[in-house]
Amino acid sequence: MVQDRLRDGVRIAQLLASEVTGDTAWLTDLTVTDADPDVEPTVDGALAYTLTRGKGRKGEGGDRLAEVFVQPDRVRVEFIDRPDVAAEAAREASLRVRPKAVRPPRTLVFVEDGAQVKWLLPVLEAVLEEHTGE
Repeated sequence: MVQDRLRDGVRIAQLLASEVTGDTAWLTDLTVTDADPDVEPTVDGALAYTLTRGKGRKGEGGDRLAEVFVQPDRVRVEFIDRPDVAAEAAREASLRVRPKAVRPPRTLVFVEDGAQVKWLLPVLEAVLEEHTGE
């Protein structure tokens, strides 16, 4: 039987970054920043990059929306901005969600295979939309 699911954390993170940077509609205000091209996955998760709202393509200004951590077989996205909106949207997208008890609170969303990258895009859109709707 052929393995048809992508379960490599680094590759999943690369797919997510590609989706964000290639989007010309809903996610144009989102930028991949502070990327570590040589990131090695760890069990606890290694920071691969930050998703920043309101930054120009060259990286000036902006606010951190989420941080993306690479684990051996998945990606963990820690939503910094609007963690409550991220949690609700991720649950609706059938992604695994967990709160992180820190100050300020965060929401952890787990992307466990390459197909789930597409499921995460509406979560990012919801958080961006909530922010612009203030």
